[in-house]
Amino acid sequence: MEMEKGKVVVEKVRGKSSVIRSFSKYPLKFITPRKVGSSITDAVWIYSLTYGGGIVSGDSISVEFTIGDGCTAVLTTQSSTKVYKSLGSKCSEQVLEARIGSGALFVVIPDPVTCFSTARYSQKQVFRVVSDSSLVIVDWFTSGRHESGEKWDFELYRSSNCIFAEGNQPVFLDTVLLEQSSPVDIAERMHEYQVIAMVLIYGPKLKHVQDQVQENVKRLMSQQLQIPSTRLGCCAKTNSDNCLVRPAFIASCSAFGPKGMGVVVRVASTTTEAVYRFLHHQLAGMEPLLGVSPYS
Repeated sequence: MEMEKGKVVVEKVRGKSSVIRSFSKYPLKFITPRKVGSSITDAVWIYSLTYGGGIVSGDSISVEFTIGDGCTAVLTTQSSTKVYKSLGSKCSEQVLEARIGSGALFVVIPDPVTCFSTARYSQKQVFRVVSDSSLVIVDWFTSGRHESGEKWDFELYRSSNCIFAEGNQPVFLDTVLLEQSSPVDIAERMHEYQVIAMVLIYGPKLKHVQDQVQENVKRLMSQQLQIPSTRLGCCAKTNSDNCLVRPAFIASCSAFGPKGMGVVVRVASTTTEAVYRFLHHQLAGMEPLLGVSPYS
């Protein structure tokens, strides 16, 4: 199937970040509100949505973003991205490519991807930066439609995130792959966890946010591990009838890139609400840059 393309270009117009070009084709659509948050904040918000409220089996969508020098742009969604049931072996696909200019900030903060039963979904996001670009990526997905009894019932989920510096030098390469063809099905491997998330914070504009996030995650997990086991979360029985307790929320944090310019946080949670709260708290320090606190 031919890939349907969308394109957004953000440049400075009269000293303000502005969308100077926006193009999309069915099933993709962009909404760019005139202003989100404080009028003194120089940031444009772009909402991506699909007709029908989700991605249909076999859909193939490609989008390109160019964030000009000194600009700030936010890409988000109005609700979770639903991936509908697959027809046969058809795989739905999304590809995002972005170029972030000098002194620019690109923030990708969607709601989670939710794959329906038997769905097959693959996404790839490629970001090209220069030495003083800044970037935030939130990439997360749920186990499915809980209210319908679907938990880790999809056939395939693949998500790749790549950051390249000048000269095509790789800075960050990451892929998550879950498929039912493995000897142990996805639900058994995930135990009671229903949400998986990755948060990536990169670049000089976000050093204060990186430092705060690293400290917050360290403190959070230290507190979790000190709580009595009866309050921690999930309890699994072993063959010897001992109770192995799994925290209801797990987070880890590590630096990456040249001179530790980036921080990546990985999360597993038993509830979507807990991840929303975590994201809101960790990214609250970006409000002065964006006009609104992410996930508020």
